Amino acid sequence: MPRKKPFSVKQKKKQLQDKRERKRGLQDGLRSSSNSRSGSRERREEQTDTSDGESVTQQIRRLNQQPAQGLGPRGYDPNRYRLHFERDSREEVERRKRAAREQVLQPVSAELLVLDIWEVYQPGSVLDFPRRPPWSYEMSKEQLMSQEERSFQEYLGKIHGAYTSEKLSYFEHNLETWRQLWRVLEMSDIVLLITDIRHPVVNFPPALYEYVTGELGLALVLVLNKVDLAPPALVVAWKHYFHQHYPQLHIVLFTSFPRDPRTPQDPSSVLKKSRRRGRGWTRALGPEQLLRACEAITAGKVDLSSWREKIARDVAGATWGNGSGEEEEEEDGPAVLVEQQTDSAMEPTGPVRERYKDGVVTIGCVGFPNVGKSSLINGLVGRKVVSVSRTPGHTRYFQTYFLTPSVKLCDCPGLIFPSLLPRQLQVLAGVYPIAQIQEPYTAVGYLASRIPVQALLHLRHPEAEDPSAEHPWCAWDICEAWAEKRGYKTAKAARNDVYRAANSLLRLALDGRLSLCFQPPGYSEQKGTWESHPETMELVVLQGRVGPAGDEEEEEEELSSSCEEEGEEDRDADEEGEGDEDTPTSAPGSSLAARNPYALLGEDEC
Repeated sequence: MPRKKPFSVKQKKKQLQDKRERKRGLQDGLRSSSNSRSGSRERREEQTDTSDGESVTQQIRRLNQQPAQGLGPRGYDPNRYRLHFERDSREEVERRKRAAREQVLQPVSAELLVLDIWEVYQPGSVLDFPRRPPWSYEMSKEQLMSQEERSFQEYLGKIHGAYTSEKLSYFEHNLETWRQLWRVLEMSDIVLLITDIRHPVVNFPPALYEYVTGELGLALVLVLNKVDLAPPALVVAWKHYFHQHYPQLHIVLFTSFPRDPRTPQDPSSVLKKSRRRGRGWTRALGPEQLLRACEAITAGKVDLSSWREKIARDVAGATWGNGSGEEEEEEDGPAVLVEQQTDSAMEPTGPVRERYKDGVVTIGCVGFPNVGKSSLINGLVGRKVVSVSRTPGHTRYFQTYFLTPSVKLCDCPGLIFPSLLPRQLQVLAGVYPIAQIQEPYTAVGYLASRIPVQALLHLRHPEAEDPSAEHPWCAWDICEAWAEKRGYKTAKAARNDVYRAANSLLRLALDGRLSLCFQPPGYSEQKGTWESHPETMELVVLQGRVGPAGDEEEEEEELSSSCEEEGEEDRDADEEGEGDEDTPTSAPGSSLAARNPYALLGEDEC
């Protein structure tokens, strides 16, 4: 009798995975590959998918897969709107891992903190976004979708033919998600483009500006969101930068979580986050500015008095509820009509749409992932009506919300436009799901070369016997030191879990607790002018007036750095946290740094 062939646990696991896939009705021969850390499943390129763009020769990685429970009664596929990015080759991933271990980090010069939109997007080049091809009512649905697929393939072919994969950033390869943008632009009277004030150039594609203001003839409002994460002088400098280069823009400053910039903060307490008590959403900074911009655009064609009355009620309610200390129930307050748009919203609506139909202005909110589109809607409504998450792709299809009987908001899924940005910066900006990054170490190195991560977190070099001695740092050393400090260990060998530590550091950067702010050209030379600018003083006073007074408490949060992405809310959502004894504390002699929140981070970062 022949000897039995050994059958390992790994082979048994693979056998069970194949069996489950066959039960789900997938085609024969398909296999699911498991990410070594996140456990996310991906399909091979030749697998049939509901998305378009399958004929592109580039290798595409599909993220945020949802379990397939069978198509619904209307043919809804939960994976229809998955993020589709170009796959990094195995050789490229290994090369970056070696660089993270070997390359010594050096502080970069101030010139590398400057972002110019002409270097990122190269206006006039093929770095455009896919346009919906012309159509007519005589076309059938199948003809229309086939035409859109061919146009999208041509669009991808032009981009990949003009630039190599090493130069291109991550951008969306899923036509279904671009169709959501087309629909939102078609139904909108006013378009809001939301950007993150820490790097607004990253989130501002000039091609979209030219299309909305030129071909569509709509008003475009640029919302500089999360202004609480940047120095007021830098906020004003970015505002004037966009006014100078794009004069048709209406610019609004916004934050759902205002704070007084005059309040001293300890930059070393990055593990502490404020927990809002009371009516936190009603204190958003910017709804009144947005109302004034919409009034100027509509020019009396729509009655917006109900919106002004709502803002007055929210301000009065927030003032009255300051000292209560009780958290309002989300069910309190007037109901908000929510319409979830799915396949029926993709039907043709006509090349020309009536503006301000039935006396209602429709405001479309578009932008990149993690810029705060859903948080902005919550801030306008005054309470949480939209779920928010750090995970890119959380909003899968557009939804509409009636703010008042005459104002309708439309929330579009986040879209990544093609550009020439470094992919490490895109990871820090939150456009790529952190839990599914194959190699997070170079992104940590990109961050640590621009802000002093080691000093802020009080890290000790893993090879240092004398803490006072100077040692060269690489990205891997920072991750290992953070894993040692937080106690992140691997399950089997109890080694420092550097992958988990790298994910934790990237989440700190995404939340703004390790905040990297970029500057417009010429900011360093005119910094004194911007700090004494009247608009800067006005912004400081406004944030101090709107910011919470006494209803906020700080506590240390147990960082969620597990490798599986959770349905977490954004940076300041109310969450319960557990204490940790490893909180970084201020070193002796750092009282000056505690008084100046920008001392350790340098003069140009916050």
